[in-house]
Amino acid sequence: MSKLHAGAGAPGKKSIVVALHCSGSSGRQWNKLASALGERCRLIAPDLIRSPAVAQWRAGRPFRLADETAPLVDIVDALDGPVHLVGHSYGGAVALRLACERPARIAGLSLYEPSAFFLLQWMGAQGRPALQEIQSLAAGVTRDVAAGDDSAAARRFVDYWNGAGAWDGMKMQPKAELMNYMPKAPLEFGALLDEPTRPFAFSRLTCPVLLMRGLRGPTPTARIAQELRTIMRNAVLEEMRDAGHMGPLSHAERVSEMIAAHVSRAAGLDRLPERDARRQAVA
Repeated sequence: MSKLHAGAGAPGKKSIVVALHCSGSSGRQWNKLASALGERCRLIAPDLIRSPAVAQWRAGRPFRLADETAPLVDIVDALDGPVHLVGHSYGGAVALRLACERPARIAGLSLYEPSAFFLLQWMGAQGRPALQEIQSLAAGVTRDVAAGDDSAAARRFVDYWNGAGAWDGMKMQPKAELMNYMPKAPLEFGALLDEPTRPFAFSRLTCPVLLMRGLRGPTPTARIAQELRTIMRNAVLEEMRDAGHMGPLSHAERVSEMIAAHVSRAAGLDRLPERDARRQAVA
């Protein structure tokens, strides 16, 4: 973990939000969320472990979600008061693991299509096709990275999550950043598929949970969001018709407003009138 991106709201007695980005992104992904939360919340958006730091796992033990979560546990432990966790895709899976490690500290969860692929193996025949689909993607990306072809790996990865042709439509700078990320992708897939946490652990979380998914997203994360809605005690699932898996980026303002509304409800904060109008429009 290389940086902490602080959003709106100075340290102090405010609602604290820790937001975790998707694979290949950074804490800056949550700039719109900082605006939506306003001054009554303190947003912390750390960068997760990045590709230059992955060498220690290449010839050693397998990389696990526990490795990603360890520095985040330190962040939560250092904060004064309950924390609302936000996560997108890989960041959503990490947030789930973090919530299980510090359940008493978590005031709420807002998760957009968490890529908790390990849950698919517990879903029997219903989850098997989705599990095979994501295993195929992971195998292809891993082969490309092993062959030293980070460009092919990035194309495969981006086109899966964003739709065919998405890689060709990207600008050079985002392409370069994603190619730099790709050596970590196989480690993340391994961690997400081999995570030992069982579904029962999530049923023990008592905080309010907002699950979000885009109806244009891929099947595996759709199945996971639906399964979590069933497993978790206080969860609601919101679906966005015109969004896909990358909704927090492609529909950043709408997703941020949904998260801000959930944080406000969980914290008992009064909502601003203009934001109420926007949230009603989203619904």
